[in-house]
Amino acid sequence: MDILDTINKTTNRGSESSKKYLETFYEHGKLKIFQLVTVSLSSIVKVFLIGWFIFIGLIFLAFASAIFLGNYLNNISLGYLIVALFFLIISLLIFSLRKRIDKKIIRKMSDMFFES
Repeated sequence: MDILDTINKTTNRGSESSKKYLETFYEHGKLKIFQLVTVSLSSIVKVFLIGWFIFIGLIFLAFASAIFLGNYLNNISLGYLIVALFFLIISLLIFSLRKRIDKKIIRKMSDMFFES
């Protein structure tokens, strides 16, 4: 009977250790998910805020540039046209580089999520 009692105690300790391991693993998973969600949300908010103020600044800069060019060329419409063409050229450049931009974003996000 001693052998059966020893095996029974060892089995109980093993199952308790397994249960504790699974609980710890579950808690670690919850903390990791919390960290990823927090970092993602923080990044999204920062990018949105910075992007918003850059956008507003670019709008004012575009209007000021258009008015300046219009006064310089003695034709306000031509100033607005030049600024509009500038933005179209920048848009086409970004469109042509979109795959490179996607790769850089994916690489940056994978570094942030899988190496932390």
